Amino acid sequence: MKTLLRFAFLAFLACLAGPACAARPPLADADVDAAVARAMKTFAIPGVAVGIVKDGRLIYARGFGVRRVGEPAKVDADTLFAIGSNTKAFTTAALAILADEGKLHWDDKVIDFLPDFRLADPWVTREFTIRDLLTHRSGLGLGAGDLLFVPRTDFSRGEIVRALRHLKPVSSFRSEFAYDNLLYGVAGEVVAAASGRSWEDFVTQRILQPLGMQACGVASDRLPSRANVASPHVESQGVPAPVPLLEIPAIAPAGSIQCSVNGLAHWVSMQLAHGRVEGGPPLFSAATGEEMWTPQTILRIGGKRAELTRTHFAAYGLGWGLEDFNGYKRVSHNGGLPGMVTHVGMVPELNLGVLVLTNAQDGAGLSAIALQIIDAYTGGPKRDWIALLASAKSEQEAQIRAADAARAPPAGAAGAGRPLDDYAATYDDAWRGPATIRRDGERLVLTFSHTDGLTGPLEPIGHDLFIVRWNDRSIEADAYVHFSSDFAGHVDGFTMRAVSALTDFSFDFQDLDFKRRAEAGASK
Repeated sequence: MKTLLRFAFLAFLACLAGPACAARPPLADADVDAAVARAMKTFAIPGVAVGIVKDGRLIYARGFGVRRVGEPAKVDADTLFAIGSNTKAFTTAALAILADEGKLHWDDKVIDFLPDFRLADPWVTREFTIRDLLTHRSGLGLGAGDLLFVPRTDFSRGEIVRALRHLKPVSSFRSEFAYDNLLYGVAGEVVAAASGRSWEDFVTQRILQPLGMQACGVASDRLPSRANVASPHVESQGVPAPVPLLEIPAIAPAGSIQCSVNGLAHWVSMQLAHGRVEGGPPLFSAATGEEMWTPQTILRIGGKRAELTRTHFAAYGLGWGLEDFNGYKRVSHNGGLPGMVTHVGMVPELNLGVLVLTNAQDGAGLSAIALQIIDAYTGGPKRDWIALLASAKSEQEAQIRAADAARAPPAGAAGAGRPLDDYAATYDDAWRGPATIRRDGERLVLTFSHTDGLTGPLEPIGHDLFIVRWNDRSIEADAYVHFSSDFAGHVDGFTMRAVSALTDFSFDFQDLDFKRRAEAGASK
């Protein structure tokens, strides 16, 4: 008996010393397969790729469904997806590399690298640091200025930087969290200024290539091959329909990378290894890596999800979201472009990474798959996240319908209240530029400049009040248009607001303030 006990104890020590008796994954491959299949059916997702990285190895990598509805090509672990805001961590890593090289510091002033950088407040402009670019605490509103690149526009990166000075803050500097994209575009310009290379070249040469991620690219025109690429899908008449990928070259550092599960596995393995790269020098130091995973902006928590996952804190680091999850620290981020949402998550204490890439608009299915996996690895109670999030989605949609009805303006008299020609003119907004309203027969048509995406007829619903319904119905962002008058009663401008609270925050119509352009030859 003593011999048997001694042998068992020695075997136990061997397990502690290395992989001699590595634990079985808490989720069998078949369990992951089943969860993905249920999520796809429940949330109408055309295609999914899932990866699990454990102890530096990609132990699960599979694709499900199709790359594009109506076509036979299947999703696999090499299928490229647009990872959206998961690009932000790559931009942060680029700055981390430059910080280790002494070419910048997190708390350097942005204007020292970009003298043309301006915000509305001169003091904030002078005090704004590289760290502030990455932590969503600028004082600007949620998604402020996103209409400069959504839908696709022809604004340049420099024009977007110059537009920032016209965006009005909604809170004091560094006081509140409000997610933004434009400032990550500015961060990409800091990378270029400090390195002497474009953000695209730096990320490709200093991150993607050393990590063996050659199949991935910082933009469509940087992909070695487009033979295996997923198409985005949005819901149309109750079913997913493919739409063109939103290319965002002007704001690329915030969300333009395209990659696969196999490619992102290298990225996650490096992150979990604190910057170390197998067979090569570290990408960045462990201390710099820890800085990126340190809370910078505190987030509010609450609700059923936090209760279920025993989450007591949440924060934003440098390009990463941070929280406790079933007693473990979780480092993660989601990314979204129209018709495509993705997730990159890690539990450093377990040396675990979870990747979920989808070609659908709905984020509930994405979260359900990721939570089902991470819950199992962190020892949470066995829960059906697919059912939980399907129920939560239904409740949220009902609440949004009620909120939309409550905030809808009261029905007015039929017609606009004045001749249509009174509204037809060119109008200017300080940061978005001109828009035109023209008469087309018995209706008015609104057209934004710098894009082909925002054109649509105005439907009168009351005195000086309309709804614009965009011609491109894949843009789920119809908006109220309210005209104002000067003291003489003449139309002198208009403001806008999304019709539905479900409208993506990047359609920040509420921040626009269009003023009628003076007609040539008019008296002053």
